[in-house]
Amino acid sequence: MAATDEDGGQPTIDHPLLEPNFLERRLYQLKLAGTAANHHTLVCLPTGLGKTTVSLLVTARRLEEVGGTSLMLAPTKPLVQQHAEFYREALQIPDDEIVVFTGDVSPDDRAALWEEATVVMATPQVIENDLVGSRISLADVTHCTFDECHRATGDYAYNYIAERYHADADNPLVTGMSASPGGDEEAILEVCENLGLQEVEVMTEEDADVAEFTHDTDVEWERIELPEEVLEIRDALNEVIKDRLEKLKELGVASSTQPDQSQKDLNRMRAELQKLINNDQSEGFEGMSVHAEVMKLRQAVTLVETQSVEALRRYFDRQRNQARSSGASKASQRMVSDPRVRESMRKAERFDQLHPKYRKTRMLLAETLGLEGGDRVIVFTESRDTAEALTDFLNESFDAKRFVGQGDREGSDGMTQTEQQEVLDAFRGGEFEVLVSTSVAEEGLDVPEVDLVLFYEPVPTAIRSIQRKGRTGRQSEGRVVVLLAEDTRDEAYFWISKRREKEMESELRELKGMADDLEEELDDAQQSLAAFESGAKVNPEGGKPQSDGRVSSGNEGVDERPGLREFAEESSDSSSGGDGSDSTNSVTEGSVETHEPHAEGDAVEVVADQREMDANIARELSRREEYEIRLETLEVGDYVLSDRVAVERKSVADFVDSLVGGDRSVFEQVGAMGRHYARPIVIVEGEGLYEQRDIHPNAVRGALSSLAVDFGASVLRTESEADTTELLAVIAGREQGTSNREVSVHGEKQAKTMAEQQEYVVSSIAEIGPVTARALLEEFGTVEAVMIATEDELMEADGVGRVTAERIRDVIGSEYTG
Repeated sequence: MAATDEDGGQPTIDHPLLEPNFLERRLYQLKLAGTAANHHTLVCLPTGLGKTTVSLLVTARRLEEVGGTSLMLAPTKPLVQQHAEFYREALQIPDDEIVVFTGDVSPDDRAALWEEATVVMATPQVIENDLVGSRISLADVTHCTFDECHRATGDYAYNYIAERYHADADNPLVTGMSASPGGDEEAILEVCENLGLQEVEVMTEEDADVAEFTHDTDVEWERIELPEEVLEIRDALNEVIKDRLEKLKELGVASSTQPDQSQKDLNRMRAELQKLINNDQSEGFEGMSVHAEVMKLRQAVTLVETQSVEALRRYFDRQRNQARSSGASKASQRMVSDPRVRESMRKAERFDQLHPKYRKTRMLLAETLGLEGGDRVIVFTESRDTAEALTDFLNESFDAKRFVGQGDREGSDGMTQTEQQEVLDAFRGGEFEVLVSTSVAEEGLDVPEVDLVLFYEPVPTAIRSIQRKGRTGRQSEGRVVVLLAEDTRDEAYFWISKRREKEMESELRELKGMADDLEEELDDAQQSLAAFESGAKVNPEGGKPQSDGRVSSGNEGVDERPGLREFAEESSDSSSGGDGSDSTNSVTEGSVETHEPHAEGDAVEVVADQREMDANIARELSRREEYEIRLETLEVGDYVLSDRVAVERKSVADFVDSLVGGDRSVFEQVGAMGRHYARPIVIVEGEGLYEQRDIHPNAVRGALSSLAVDFGASVLRTESEADTTELLAVIAGREQGTSNREVSVHGEKQAKTMAEQQEYVVSSIAEIGPVTARALLEEFGTVEAVMIATEDELMEADGVGRVTAERIRDVIGSEYTG
């Protein structure tokens, strides 16, 4: 139901769990929430129009009527923190029951907080790790939101979490949110299938209910002519690229020497070189180094063309430092030593003009903030170097601050999460007027309304371009300007972006008209997969047979309840459809087999080193009902399968690498395992063990022999990650099931034989060591006889001289003084 705020302004939404007069009543949000409260729904809504509010409305309804816990996932820490602040302001729930889970919170603390929380805001990697490690359960989660859900492709953590949620939750409901779910229908369907979504609700700025809350965003582009000095630097670098591509052409992997090769062609070259390496051809290694140099040179060209000479100077400085460092790659050394590159470096150092993009940026900001009386501007750039240099430059005329991510492999300073939050809070509060940001601010961050969004360079993907433009044009007319350096990649990227945006808009419009077909397609695919995995028969009416023969919708209780009640009642007045009323379509379960609870002690436990999460082994085992995974930071080994079995897993490439260098060789790792576990195992995973690098096969065979003979390790070969998973499962099952052994991350305390104990006692005398101890025991027969022997008698044992005999007698015969 609606309420009017105390000042007589816009109607607001009234709900028992919502703060009074907090949320403005927007019909389109109520419609979307009405559908999402009853179905696993993909919500597509332009940036800045309140996708988070839609999720909040669904969460409020679920917590009031179903109870349980709400989980909201977002891809970045700042976005998670932002959602938490919004929910704390909007919900009448104690702040300490709305918790934030990121990597900054320890696993033990997360496990404790989970039990007491009502709403959890988290990054997906943290929840994935906690699920794999059995620290949390999704059984009581009644609403799960995947923000920026277009990321749910490939091996992204969203996919595993969604699979487990549909399988483990007693009463699941999923909401996926994005302003740009994918570039085509296939991509959108993939997101829906991965998250188990069966309804698609799309609203565009063309919809009548949305139009009143949006304004035209004027998109314009400014063509920039580069100075002759900049073009000379670019052309010199391109000549070096041509030279390197000529070498790759001689190897038969490049078909052209043009420097503007597409990324697709470069990826193809790399794949061809990898084939040469796999066939043990030395040309492959040489070509891979040349290919790496081409990639470095292309980055330099991109910087000088589309960013600034200052950004290029910073890049050259890092390349010089890398080339001088120990273990520098030949590609870096060769690049910085090339006379043409060195001359380009000198020209970049001498360039003292104001880059034309800098000049245009300053002019546009002066127009917006000065002549037009604007308050705020965001400048987006692809390069952190540019963000830093441009911020310094703009601060000469404006109050500007940078906003960048937390880490950088190339050494540029990042920002901590606290620093990011402080900058955003200050920008919202009007404490400064220009935010210079890299891509970290593109997705969903609640940056305040701005008068100008300036693209320092075009963005070649529709998703990111849409995210950026969503920062303006919410309350009043906004302006978007794209800077285009003439005759550079800027122009190509711009037209690629324009084409992809149009394609996405077209796909979304088509999806609006094919919701029924999409739902049927998703429903069939997901039910078939569920039936295949569980061995059940698909019911022709939909749903999944239960053990008692009844058909379950997979989400009992959702459809029997009314829609958003007051929310749905408000939206039902509209004749445009899409309201929040009850639906007779049941929500079916996602495409996974349900995980039934285990009997106490029934599960096979596998302890995995949390650094092994790069592989899918722990993830795959956690999907199986009979296995329980625990994530630890292991001192030795990658997996612990019992109190006597630990496993070190090596890919064939890692195994060979460990023979020729690294922080710890494979022998040190296995030796440490052997000191803690009676049955150390080394798994060498993958094919081509004798074809890696320039190492003779006999050297590899010698290493395998040493591991088995000298270190007492079992060396097992597997074909793939999946094969390794099955082997670990079998070993753990045998150890804990057949042999009835317990799992211990500290290993088994091995009982010494009588001879070992006798040798230990004697060897400890005056620290004479095991060899001398064995010689003495062989000479005297018992520990007691050794203890009472005279110096002369002790010297009769092999290897015992006068000094050693005197030291032994001194230790045995001296009075203890404490």
